[in-house]
Amino acid sequence: MIEKLKERIVSDPAVMRGKPVIAGTRITVEHVLRMLGAGMTVEELLAEYPQLSREDVQAAQAFAAEWMAEEKVFPLETAE
Repeated sequence: MIEKLKERIVSDPAVMRGKPVIAGTRITVEHVLRMLGAGMTVEELLAEYPQLSREDVQAAQAFAAEWMAEEKVFPLETAE
């Protein structure tokens, strides 16, 4: 299922400077996540952007989770 969702996210240097977007739109994954993070519900997001589907929103979340899973974390030394 995750693979199918990720197909909904594309990156093209000619669209939004290559930022990941929902396929067929200029709506970035970042924008979707920021709207959800600001408290907008999925239903409100879908009403505001009728070209999006619930699966598009899920794909944006899955894409971000995959990206974060690959992030390298370097522990910082703490001063005592």
